[in-house]
Amino acid sequence: MIFICLVVSGIASSTLSTAMTTALPNLVEYFGVSTSLGQWVTSGYSLAMGVIMPLTAFLITRFPTKRLYLSGIGIFILGLLLSIFSGNFGIMMVGRVLQACGNGILMAAAQVVILTVYPIEKKGTMMGTYGLATTAAPIIAPTVAGLLIDAFGWKSIFYVVLVIMAVSFALSAAVFENVLELQDKKFDVLSFVESIFAFGGITLGLGNITTYGLISIQAGVPLLIGILVCFFFVARQRGLDTPFLDVKILSNKNYAVSVIASMVLYLVMMGSSVMMPLYVQSVMGYSAVVSGLVTLPGSAATAIVSPFAGKIYDKMGIKKIFVLGSAVLLISNLGMYFLSLETPLWIAAVLNVIRNISIGCLMMPLLTWGTSNVDFRKVADASSLLTSFRTIAGSVGSALFVGIMTAVSATSEAAYGDRALIHGMNVSFLCMAAGALVLLLISVFAVRKQEK
Repeated sequence: MIFICLVVSGIASSTLSTAMTTALPNLVEYFGVSTSLGQWVTSGYSLAMGVIMPLTAFLITRFPTKRLYLSGIGIFILGLLLSIFSGNFGIMMVGRVLQACGNGILMAAAQVVILTVYPIEKKGTMMGTYGLATTAAPIIAPTVAGLLIDAFGWKSIFYVVLVIMAVSFALSAAVFENVLELQDKKFDVLSFVESIFAFGGITLGLGNITTYGLISIQAGVPLLIGILVCFFFVARQRGLDTPFLDVKILSNKNYAVSVIASMVLYLVMMGSSVMMPLYVQSVMGYSAVVSGLVTLPGSAATAIVSPFAGKIYDKMGIKKIFVLGSAVLLISNLGMYFLSLETPLWIAAVLNVIRNISIGCLMMPLLTWGTSNVDFRKVADASSLLTSFRTIAGSVGSALFVGIMTAVSATSEAAYGDRALIHGMNVSFLCMAAGALVLLLISVFAVRKQEK
């Protein structure tokens, strides 16, 4: 029953990580903001999750599982209510930040429970099944969001999730148990503050580069502060007997490889998840519901592939599925590079299916492989650290590739005319293909064949 609670709340909370991508044009119009600012509804959500994740490693080992999990749901519900009744973009963003904090707690707790409770020969399968919530739900979300937006408006997305989370709260309150061992750790306020400035500064700075340029106050200052504080944060954690977040686990080669690979994957995944609705709606001129339907086959593919990917990992290890998934991701992004104004939508849908198959093959196996290579007492730290890095990479990806599209479109308007926007998207997809190539090289040269 606990696993059912994890799946139900995981579906609801993970849905809103990408559901707003389909609603982006509607939000831009409703609040009267620019697309570059409006996309922070998605990238800001990822940024907040990246900031909160280091804290979850402490919370999981310090507070009873049930109390922590119910608190995560409660914070998420509060964020939903703020977004529903938001009168301006600022209130909307506060709600999104609270949703991200709640989701961060729920996701971290769920991963640690699964990776701790189940034996090693079942971890891949169980994480793959849980992946239906944390990987399939965010990909299915744009489809569902498109249908809801066209029928009832963008706020209906939050109403649906609110109902599911209310049911999840009641179910968790009834059946959840304290299954994780607690540790007598003191909360290091300085480490927490450092983690906020480090993770938040780096992500904010990188995200602002595409809008303001590297040589700008908006990008350079937060990036510099983030990098400097990150050095202090790492040095402090290495010197503490009971660190706020044990960064020493990054010295484990396999774990470090899984972190880097997960970051590259999230960078490419979140970029393409933002670009596809923009292609269908802004370039091709179709409605939000059509945009959602284009992503629907890919959503189904991810839902089917994720559990099987976990079973393949349990039986064969990470090498083969890592290489295959990376190669497929590269092919799909190269295909998206050739999208044009004349391309039939079914071709875009097929390419999206191929892309989502690769994502389903990679996401949970990489997480399971990475955390399985560290001491079981460090699983909470490993899960939180990996999730923090990949979430930050996701927020950078959504901002980066929209920025590339905008910059290329603006500079090529004289040469391409009405096709400047699609040209910008083509270049953006080509950059994603370069990221997928990096992932493929990692899978070939940095992972041994027998490694699980």
